[in-house]
Amino acid sequence: MKILKYLATPRWFGWLALVLVLAAACSALGLWQLDRRDQAAATVNTVEANYDLAPIPYSPSLFESFDGATEWAPVTLVGHYDSANQRIVRNRPLGGRPGYEVLVPLKLQDGTAVVINRGWLPIGNDRAGRPDTVPPAPEGEVTVVARIRPAEPDLDRSAPQGQLASIDLAAYQSQLEYPISTAAYGLVASETPAPATAPIAPAKPAIDLGPHLSYSMQWFAFGVLLFVGLGYAARQQYRIDHEDEHAQSAPARARRRPSSEQEEDAILDAQGL
Repeated sequence: MKILKYLATPRWFGWLALVLVLAAACSALGLWQLDRRDQAAATVNTVEANYDLAPIPYSPSLFESFDGATEWAPVTLVGHYDSANQRIVRNRPLGGRPGYEVLVPLKLQDGTAVVINRGWLPIGNDRAGRPDTVPPAPEGEVTVVARIRPAEPDLDRSAPQGQLASIDLAAYQSQLEYPISTAAYGLVASETPAPATAPIAPAKPAIDLGPHLSYSMQWFAFGVLLFVGLGYAARQQYRIDHEDEHAQSAPARARRRPSSEQEEDAILDAQGL
């Protein structure tokens, strides 16, 4: 076909190469969104399977090595809070509000210790970078039901004394004189005896896969539309170029064919008039 011969030029090969690169980028972004959806689905499945289970007895292995299959599962722990080594975790938003989370080691009856996240506090007004007040943890022996959560990575950021940049349990361990479980911590669900005041307990995670599937379809559609757009542009340019060729050749043909007036003048000249 003429149009295929027309497209077999470096100019259109260059445009095709650009479209291929952009389409590959769109495909990669679409696959990334599908991967994020798979991660969200895994989280949703874990929450649905574990969140409302009856609390299971404490075992050191639950916190010394993190197993994703046990995340959000409630565990019953009995021990004493070490309030002297309490820490505040910075930059922990909740419902769009900035704030902090309160971490306290819980020393258990078997001699081990697990970090308990007691909940959230809003940013303070009295002193910058600190909550106004931190409700104290219950004194004496306390029974805590807490959900298993994985330790967080080191953010390579500093924090003021008594605070942590993230729930990096290895960094927390380095500030203590006794060992704690560093693979996971407990997110408090209840404390017995219950304190008079306590940090705000986090809500149950939303059971929502998010818009990742629709985003991935959009990226794949963009990749297809790039080829559609290239084909349309090539077809239109082909038509324009050929119309220009016809327009340039038409006047030449018109000049070769005499007009009616020229024919009449020629007849008169031949008659000597």
